Formats: sequence, C-alpha cells, structure tokens
Amino acid sequence: MKFLVRNTHKYLSFFISLQLLLWTVSGIYFAFNKIELVRGEQYRVATPIEVNFDTINFNVSNATSITIKKRLGETIVIAKMPDGLKYFNNEGEVISQITKEEAISMVMLKTSLKPTRVEEISEPKRGSEYRGRDLPIYKVLTKNDEGESINVYLNIYSGDIASIRSDQWRTWDLMWGFHIMDWTERDNISNLLLKIFSILALISSISGLMLFFRIDFKK
Repeated sequence: MKFLVRNTHKYLSFFISLQLLLWTVSGIYFAFNKIELVRGEQYRVATPIEVNFDTINFNVSNATSITIKKRLGETIVIAKMPDGLKYFNNEGEVISQITKEEAISMVMLKTSLKPTRVEEISEPKRGSEYRGRDLPIYKVLTKNDEGESINVYLNIYSGDIASIRSDQWRTWDLMWGFHIMDWTERDNISNLLLKIFSILALISSISGLMLFFRIDFKK
C-alpha cells in the first residue's frame, strides 16, 4: 500500500508539476495586483449628468428595462428589448452611431487619456480584448501621461466606455488563461482539462498527506 501511494504521489506530482507552477505563479500575480488598476479604473473621470425627464415622452413596448444617459449633451434612452438593446433620442427616434470624431471627444471627456486614433471593429475574434462586448464597437488608441499605449473600447451608440485595456491587463489576461487552462479564449472556467488536472492535483495532495502521516506514525 505504501509503495502504491508513494508511486502515485511521485508520478502524479511530476506529471502536473508544470501546471502547479503556473497556478502558483498566476496566483501570486493576482494577489499583488489590484483588479481595479488592471481594468483601468484609474483613467476614468467622473462625469455628472443632469437629465430633464419632462422632455422624454414616448412609449417603448416590450422593454424590460430603461436607462437614461447623456451623449455629448444629448439625452438618450437605452431600452433593453428581448432582441437586444435599442437606442433612442428623447423624442423616441432611433439614434445613429457616434462618429469617430465624437468617439475621440467622449474619451477626452470620460478619461484622462490622450486619444490618437479610432478604429471600428465589427467582427468577433477569439481571445480578443473586446470579447463579450456588443459589436460593432469603437477601439480608441490612446496614450497615458507616461506615454504608454492604452486601448479604450466604446459602445458605438451610447459612447459609454465598455473597457480599458493596457499592457497590465494583457499580462493579467495571460495569467488568467494559465490559471484556468484556457489559452485561446481565456474565458471557460469549466473546461475539461482544468477539471482533470484539478482532480489529479487533489489526488496528489491526498497521497502526499498519506505518506507524511504514515511515515510520521512509524517514527
């Protein structure tokens, strides 16, 4: 029995040692980096808004929720519908997407970053910085005060900042991929490989404890 447990622990530990190292390294990285800074919260600027609800007088059928926002001084209504989000002005007319020039103005208004260029993204890409966001979306390339490149992603209709992506976020994202063993999309925490290695790590830990207490008992 002791021989079986010892060999189980030995070969399992060797087999999963690299992934155990990646789990440890990524865990240390997460522990020493604040997620708020990784998400670029330090670059956001609070922009208080004033809305006159008396100017909004129309019905939206089938809406499950309504949000009122300002888009460069214009009041817009965002309605969550069964088939997705719909965007209206305060007269109930469907609004058009913001221009690239307006996207730059929105970033200057809502962040401390300096915009340099705007790209429109309409195709999804596996493992991208904008994954999980509604498309199309604007990618605004910016610089911070230290001259570092920061990507800001804007909702193409409301002008809201969907996400801020820096080199720190890319490192975090890579570490997250290592941690959950999903190196392509880095989103699937229920993948089969992670489940298998988690079970093997558990068996390795239990066999190690069995060896320790068995040897200690004989002494």
